[in-house]
Amino acid sequence: MTMKVSRRGFLASASAAVLVLGVRPDGALAAGETDAMLNPFVKVASDGQVTGIVKHFEKGQGPATGLSTLIAEELGVSIEQITYEFAPSNPEIYANTFFGGFQGTGGSTAMANSFMQYRQAGAAARELLIKAAADAWGVDASGLKIVEGIVTGGGKTAPIGDFVAAASTMEAPADPPLTPPSEWRLIGNPDVRRLDSPIKTNGKAMFAMDLHLPNQMVAVISRAPSRGGLVAGFDDSACSEVKGFIRAATLPNKAGVAVYAEDTWAAFQARDLLSVDWDMSAAETRSSDEIKSEIMAALDEAPTYNVSKTDHAATKSAVDGAETVVEQTFYFPLLAHAPMEPLNCTIEANADGGVTLHDGCQAPTGPHMALSQIFELPMEKVRINTMLAGGSFGRRATPDADYQVEAALAFVITDRKRPVKLVWSREDDMRSGYYRPAVGHRVRVGLTGGKIVGWDHHVAGQSIMKGTAFEAMAVRDGIDHSSVEGTADGPYQIPGMFVGLTDTPKATSTLWWRSVGHTHTAYVMEVMMDQAAKAASADPVEFRLAYLSGEGDDQKRKANVLRLVAEKANWGNAPEGRYQGVAVHKSFGTYVAEIAEISGNPDDGIVIENVTCVVDCGIPVNPDVIKAQMEGGIGYGIGHVMRDQITLAGGEVEQYNFPDYEPLRISDIRGIDVHIVKSEAAPSGVGEPGTPPSAPALANAIAAASGVMVASLPMEEEGVYFA
Repeated sequence: MTMKVSRRGFLASASAAVLVLGVRPDGALAAGETDAMLNPFVKVASDGQVTGIVKHFEKGQGPATGLSTLIAEELGVSIEQITYEFAPSNPEIYANTFFGGFQGTGGSTAMANSFMQYRQAGAAARELLIKAAADAWGVDASGLKIVEGIVTGGGKTAPIGDFVAAASTMEAPADPPLTPPSEWRLIGNPDVRRLDSPIKTNGKAMFAMDLHLPNQMVAVISRAPSRGGLVAGFDDSACSEVKGFIRAATLPNKAGVAVYAEDTWAAFQARDLLSVDWDMSAAETRSSDEIKSEIMAALDEAPTYNVSKTDHAATKSAVDGAETVVEQTFYFPLLAHAPMEPLNCTIEANADGGVTLHDGCQAPTGPHMALSQIFELPMEKVRINTMLAGGSFGRRATPDADYQVEAALAFVITDRKRPVKLVWSREDDMRSGYYRPAVGHRVRVGLTGGKIVGWDHHVAGQSIMKGTAFEAMAVRDGIDHSSVEGTADGPYQIPGMFVGLTDTPKATSTLWWRSVGHTHTAYVMEVMMDQAAKAASADPVEFRLAYLSGEGDDQKRKANVLRLVAEKANWGNAPEGRYQGVAVHKSFGTYVAEIAEISGNPDDGIVIENVTCVVDCGIPVNPDVIKAQMEGGIGYGIGHVMRDQITLAGGEVEQYNFPDYEPLRISDIRGIDVHIVKSEAAPSGVGEPGTPPSAPALANAIAAASGVMVASLPMEEEGVYFA
């Protein structure tokens, strides 16, 4: 792993930039205060309680526990002696270094980005406390250590809280020693449980939706029936019939009408009675069939971009001259994120003339900048209070900070004396939200002598990054890598491989969705590998291993998880009446192999009996979190390919809620077994990598059972019934 900040450089900058809470300007603890920030990531109280300042927000994927584990490991406290709070919006200190100077959570980067940073922070705090104890006791610091929050050595013991005041006046060491892996107590320990589970089960957890400020108003937005419509006028006379209705007003950007009320129910009731005239001259008008036709037509033409930088003519010639050609066209529809907690946030005025945004904020830098512009305030006058979020899958981080901007616009046109809480309903997000792009693939694979001699792969679809603030960073030579990731850049060593890309016009607003481009590229790559193996009369696992025989780390690690999953799932020996399908994929630096085992058939009903998963994510910091994320990712991937899609009619989204965009149900998969590879490699992500192999593993199992290869999703639209 390449870190953009060195250990010495991190600690030097952290020491210079630290925001000391409860500490006087001279560095000593202020009178009556009990907490000291020993660096920007570690706060210690006089009673010994440690708080990790977590820069990656928590939407269920586990960084609050993971990053706190790293601090506790290095500091020498137990997991019970540490809690967490979310960092303020300050990219100078809390930037995701993989995103440059941007503070945000995404791309399964939390652990990969912060593994060394948080260990260094914990180690630096440990060294300060030990030095303070050594000074107090008049002993050599090298003979002291911290065990379970107790400083011991030199014939003395005392809790770390006794030394907080003195430690807060000292300069942090530039290069503190890190605990060797042989002495880890918490990292890799499967018994370490999530820090946020108790409050989420006893009702004490505060999600953004739970916030109710004194004297707040609730705002909901009436939006155009299709993307791009603008308000031409409205009549709110009927809204006055609703008790609690306050007012309605057109947003300054004319993207909607804000309806204000004393509570959420009144706001929704009043919005139902609002009459809005829409200017739809620039709105989306296409249907899903038209969008699909555009994508299929693009696949009929030569690709616009050469992604693989290989000779397309040579690949076509190799495929055309092969003994056997396997070819298939795939289509993937728009998909919604559909998190359990609908979008919401709250804005209030501060006494100093600034504002505070309370939000389950996935990427604070974007809304921070947007609010600074909207309110014409310096950045330091805008504060963001990051809260827990009930899911996201990418939806809470948009290039244009969409819902936070809505809330700001709804607040800025009031007298700003009352806080404004913006609430989206699930129907709002389903019909007016952001979607995984619709994408098509056409692949032709040529085989001679049972071996691949050419792979001609064309991707056509809607770019996520183009036309956004991230285009300059994410698009190179015209290629949005998120459209094709997982194809030519994967570990497979496929001879004569060409990958091309064509962009098609966007439908509604596209956005990254759990595992981004890998959601469709893994499906195509793994289904086509199975089809090629069938054409070669080869075992699908052995066929894949033949293209992972290189000496590179990528090939070795991907081959290893593939062999392990075959072993754990007893590949090739399924009980009578059951069928297996395999898929393996690398995404976000993590290698995941899965085998789906099913019974039944597409006509009478498929039963997903079990999914076996093997994951190599480098050093497994929190095995319990990793296991949960693999299970969740598998369910998310399989649930969507079974029956979900977003369709448009005349530009309007037809789905509205879970009855017609049905999430995975607990009865859909009878069992999931997760096996974690022991590794010394740098940690990589786990929030997304479980998703990409799940759908193709299921598709390949269905093909093994029936000979039906599902190339257009969702599966139920193609006649595959699930019992």
